[in-house]
Order: sequence, then C-alpha cells, then structure tokens
Amino acid sequence: MSMFCNQCQETLKNQGCTMRGVCGKSESTANLQDLLVYALRGMAMAASERGYNVDAKYGRFLLRSLFVTITNVNFDENSVSEYIKQALELRDEMKAAYAAGVSHPLLDWSAAGKEEMLAKAKDASILKYSENEDIRSLKTIILYGLKGIGAYGEHAAVLGKESKEIYSFIFEALDAMNKEMPTDDYVKMVLKTGEYAVKVMALLDEANTFAYGHPEITKVSIGVGTKPGILISGHDLKDMEELLRQTDGTGVDVYTHGEMLPAHYYPALKKYSHLKGNYGGSWWKQAEEFESFNGPVLMTTNCIVPVRESYKNRFFTTGEAAYPGTRHIEVKNGKKDFSVIIELAKKCAPPKELETGEIVGGFAHNQLMTLADKVVAAVKSGAIKKFVVMAGCDGRHKERSYFTEVARNLPKEAVILTAGCAKYRYNKLKLGDIGGIPRVLDAGQCNDSYSLAVIALKLKEIFDLGDVNRLPIAFDIAWYEQKAVTVLLALLYLGFKGIRLGPTLPAFISPGVAKVLVENFGIRLIG
Repeated sequence: MSMFCNQCQETLKNQGCTMRGVCGKSESTANLQDLLVYALRGMAMAASERGYNVDAKYGRFLLRSLFVTITNVNFDENSVSEYIKQALELRDEMKAAYAAGVSHPLLDWSAAGKEEMLAKAKDASILKYSENEDIRSLKTIILYGLKGIGAYGEHAAVLGKESKEIYSFIFEALDAMNKEMPTDDYVKMVLKTGEYAVKVMALLDEANTFAYGHPEITKVSIGVGTKPGILISGHDLKDMEELLRQTDGTGVDVYTHGEMLPAHYYPALKKYSHLKGNYGGSWWKQAEEFESFNGPVLMTTNCIVPVRESYKNRFFTTGEAAYPGTRHIEVKNGKKDFSVIIELAKKCAPPKELETGEIVGGFAHNQLMTLADKVVAAVKSGAIKKFVVMAGCDGRHKERSYFTEVARNLPKEAVILTAGCAKYRYNKLKLGDIGGIPRVLDAGQCNDSYSLAVIALKLKEIFDLGDVNRLPIAFDIAWYEQKAVTVLLALLYLGFKGIRLGPTLPAFISPGVAKVLVENFGIRLIG
C-alpha cells in the first residue's frame, strides 16, 4: 500500500485506492494532500490556544488548502508541496502568536524537500486517525464535510463574503482530528459540521446573488455557433464573469460546461450576448467533449480528469485547480489575465456540434417562490403529488442509469428538484410540465443545493406542517465527492430523513456508523 484514499464514490472496490487514484491522482500527490491536511491540523492545534478565534487570513488559507485536497481539483504535486510550505509558515506564525512554548509533533515538524515530505506523509494517512474503526469513520466524515465547507467558503470569499465564525469552526473541527474523544462527541461534531455546512451555503448564496442577481428562468442553447469559442468548466462564477468581460467584443464566444451551466441563469452574466450556450454534459465525459470543442478550455475548480495530449496545449487551469504540464492562470495585482486563452481561441476552429436544442433552468429558491401560488394550487388540486429531490454529483458507474430510469418512470404528477451535475442524467429528457411548471426544476450547481432545502422549508411553512418530513418530498441523492458529503450533512442537520443515497454507500462509513445513520436518519441505498 503506497497510498490510501477513500474520499470519492469511485474509490477502488468501494474500499480505497492504494496504488493510484481511480481519478488519476498519483500516489505522491495523494500522500502530499494528506500531509497538507496534517499541516492544517497543526494550525488548528495552535489556534486552540486562542479558542480558535484567530486572524481571518489563517481561515482564508484553510479554505483554499482544503479545496486543493478535494477529488479532481489539483493533480500537481509541486503545487501541493507549495501549499504545505505555506501552511507550515503560517503554523509557525500562529505558534509564536498563540501557542509559544507549546511542543507537539504537529507543531514542531518542518518541511524540507519533497522526498522528505513524502516520507513524513506516512504519519498523515486517515488510517492513523484512530485504531477504533467507528471513531476513524466519524473523523473522516467530519474531514470530508470540512473539505466541502472549504470549497463553498472559498467561492464566497472571492466574492467578498467571509465569516470568522465559520473559520473558527473549521479550526475547531480540524483540531478534533488531533484528539481521541468519546464516540458521542464525534457524532455531535458530525451534526455541527452539518450546521456549518448550512451556514456556509447560505453565505455563498448571499455572495452569488449579491454579485450577480437572483437566478431567473432561462432557456440555454445546447447547440453551437460559427465563431471560435472558449469552454469554461468548474464552478467559479468570478472567473466566469472575468472571462466574459475580457472576451466582450473580441469575436470569441464563451460556452459553459458541466457545473458552469447555471452561469446562464444569473442576470449579470446572461447579459453578455457572446455567452453562447452549454456544451456537452457532466465532468466524466470531458475528454471526448474537450477534444471536439476545438478551442481552449478553462478549468476553474474541480472535475478535472486526466488530460489527453491531444488537447493539453489548449487546457488551462486557475485558482486551486492544477494539472502537471498545463498552463495555470495566476492572480496578478488582484486580477487574472486571460488574454493568452483569448488569443489562442482566435486561432482555433469553431466547436464541433454535439447536439441541438435547449434546456431550461434557473429555479433557485427566490425564483421558485415567485411561482409559489401556482405550485401550491397544483399540490392542492392533485396535479402535483410528489416532489423528488434528485441532486448531487454525476459519475461513471453504470448503476447511475438508475437516476435516468427514475426520471423517465416517475408518475406524471411528480416534479424533480435538482442541483449539481447529477441533472445531466435527465435534464435533456422531454418530461413536459404540469400546468406550465416544468417537471425538472434546476436550482443550479451543487453549490446551490441550499436552494432545495430552502424551498422545502418554505413549503413546510406554506402548508403549515410541523415537520418537514410530512411534505410529499422524496430524496434520491447521487454522490461522488466531498461537497456532496457536506450537502448530506446539511440535510441531516436540518432534520430531513429517509434520504436515499447512491450508487454506493461511502467507503469511509463503518458498519457501526452506518447503523447509527440508518436508525437515526433513515439513510438507505438507492435501488
């Protein structure tokens, strides 16, 4: 075993990748990412001496670093090594300011060369978190929830919305990795992670809508134009805005891919006439879709798959994303310059057409509440009898055809609420509408899953129900990576029960912890 990683749904044999990640991550990169978390735990230990209430710059670094370790974000071991060095510099600053005189292996080790770091990484594996299987499982659930909180928090922070309360919690929860507390205390910390998942998603919702307006019902073309284009993927709307601004008037069209589709729903982004449409589907099909696009591709966050040589020279990353041998757009003087991508696009052929038609989205909580009277009337008349939340992540497993078949076979009185790239399993099906209400209501990115919870809670109020679980709502959640874990913890904290999860239960959930989830929350597998 040269590495161990079990954080994604596709982990080997649903147990753990031990030689190379199924995602394409090398053992060195995997081990360095573990070591980065280990360094962050040192920062958390130093922060504990100040009650986890420390300078915001340390919290912001936490967000970026946790984001780097999420599946399919950063494949570049040199990049991860630099994050480790920065983490140790900040840890030493914090130790001097908050924990002078305290000695502990997490506070005292120092980074040397990469080989020395890799040797140190054996101390950082999640397998070392506890000898108790259930404690280790609970610690891992907390850590993976924190990774999603880090991603959502970073998206909010780049738009100017931060929370020292959230930073303090992340430090507190990371420090729990350093301890051996009673099982009940870790169960409480899991639910507290869910509480802060709700807070960070609310913060991101505020950041997105403040910057770009509330999403609106929008028809998005899935065809192509005749001009050269740039394809933007990932989740970062700030990068989207900057790319649109810099390409305006250049004769280059911009297309969204994967989780960037909901950019079309925001008033401040959809005003750009050269935001042409959405190209392709979810992340796992990108190799073929990037090949046929012909123009440059900008990957803003996670969802990278191993990059083919055939398009490597027109593949760019930015932010926390990185891939060896590809070009990275850095922030300089507070801005990103995409001119090298734009100039390359001008020399490329227009995209090859994959499909034609359009898809409809923009049903975030604010927009859907404007339709509340129509929805309530449809429920009261029996025209709508069930809401099915089919949100989350897409993936390669053939078992995910389940979500397509459910969508096809739902009774005509059922409406699907969705967010995340799982929607590509059914958002191009012709499922019709109910009295003008589309049967697939897309709230946006996985980041926007908060909208689905808000909608459910609002419906509970409208129908004067004491318990959200009395609503005619079923949950069929597809998971792949750690942000989906964050969303699940948020739903559990909000009191939702009976959630179906799939296509497999996470490998990091021990039998004992699974028993608790089933007994207390009614979690069950899809099928």
